[in-house]
Amino acid sequence: MPYSTDFRDRDFILTPEVFFFCVVGNIHPKDRVIAYIKYIQDDTGRWGRTRRFRRILESYTTPSVKRTLQVIEEKNHEYLFKSDILSLAMSAVPLERIQKHFRPEEKLRNLLNERNEIDPLEEKAIKLVKEISAESGVPSRFFGITGSILLGIHNPEFSDLDLTVYGTENTFYIKEAMQSLYKQGGLRRFKGKYLDEWAERKATQFPHYPEEAKKLYKRMWNRGFFNGTLFSIHPVKLNKEVKEVYGDRIYIPKDIVTIRARITDTDEAFFLPARYGLDNVTVANRVQSSITDVTSYNGFYCDLFKKGEYIEARGKLEEVRDLRRNLIHKRLLVGSFEAGGTDYMKPLI
Repeated sequence: MPYSTDFRDRDFILTPEVFFFCVVGNIHPKDRVIAYIKYIQDDTGRWGRTRRFRRILESYTTPSVKRTLQVIEEKNHEYLFKSDILSLAMSAVPLERIQKHFRPEEKLRNLLNERNEIDPLEEKAIKLVKEISAESGVPSRFFGITGSILLGIHNPEFSDLDLTVYGTENTFYIKEAMQSLYKQGGLRRFKGKYLDEWAERKATQFPHYPEEAKKLYKRMWNRGFFNGTLFSIHPVKLNKEVKEVYGDRIYIPKDIVTIRARITDTDEAFFLPARYGLDNVTVANRVQSSITDVTSYNGFYCDLFKKGEYIEARGKLEEVRDLRRNLIHKRLLVGSFEAGGTDYMKPLI
């Protein structure tokens, strides 16, 4: 029987019903793993080969994740979990329902060792890892491949390359290397018509105008094209970097508010959930020194803002009871079901 601490962000889980769940974060209850359902078996699906799969998660947004809970409620209530620690209902897979655990780093290692049996998309994933590894100096053992390639249900005609990279220091090196790789031309950033269409889509998923979405994309380093295929890079903490255990902090919802604040800390901004430390926080022009950070469970806002920058953010205000340090403070959560897709983060310029 595995332990919940064995599961990291962007791992996948297979259940007996042939549901594929994607793991969220590195902190989980002892008896289950927090994850959202992404693919289910369906003869009409576009993914898979001998068996076909349909993608349930339409987009990486909170409203879309909420809709997956309706699918779970219809198919198997066991995967619905009400967390008294987080004060919300979510999907989480009990350990005894895990049929297989897919690890991105193991998948990449297997691809590197099975060169005669891989398809063109898998070959492209290997080339991308090797280019980034060579430019950054980060060994390939700190990379992984997630998404449909990890599960072996990808379609080379339209599937993306979704990489993971493990460790804070490694992520810093890779972020720096990406700027060089974009300049060299092997990797391309979104531009022209594709960027316009991408920004239009984001404007339907988040409360941003298309021009705002374009400005936010300019801050992103981990999304682009590699030899004509979309790629993304998702930093994940090493196990030794995870200092918190599920239950160390209790979160109590208060209200939906809009804040303005200055960024003081970005050490946790790479990862999911992305956390930014704050000071000079105001709500309706009133100072709120008890609000110490803003945290987002939406990868769209990972590593977008710098220390010293002023931002505006809307989300669910929560009281945080830190049981290990016997402290109480507040945080703003961007990506809550309660906000219903109205929450956001953006720079104040």
